[in-house]
Amino acid sequence: MSRHYTISELAAEFDITTRSIRFYEEKGLLCPTRSGQARIYSAGDRTKLKLILRGKRLGLSLEESRDIIEMYDPQRDNSPQLQRLIDKIREKREMLKRQLNDIQTLMQELDDAESRCLQALNDTVPSAKEP
Repeated sequence: MSRHYTISELAAEFDITTRSIRFYEEKGLLCPTRSGQARIYSAGDRTKLKLILRGKRLGLSLEESRDIIEMYDPQRDNSPQLQRLIDKIREKREMLKRQLNDIQTLMQELDDAESRCLQALNDTVPSAKEP
């Protein structure tokens, strides 16, 4: 028998809000069944939620995560899905390297500007030897 989860159980397990889970549901990523007013999530929904959150930690957009998750088919070879994920990981890594380089450049420019400002202050402050 397949395990089922309530929205509160998933929220607690993944340390997210129930609103976040409802958001993913609104976006069509999770498809719980209903028992009266209660949402009942399947093991598949739990796995999708885990993958969505992993994608988020990796810097993937919700659409990027959706595309990769939707490629999964247990009846066939999932190499294309894995290759797409690898490609996205490499894209994110390159973007972060560029951002890191930009940050390092900006830090150097800030250091240089601060040094010039401090030097200008020192040059304009009258020395104690002058009358």
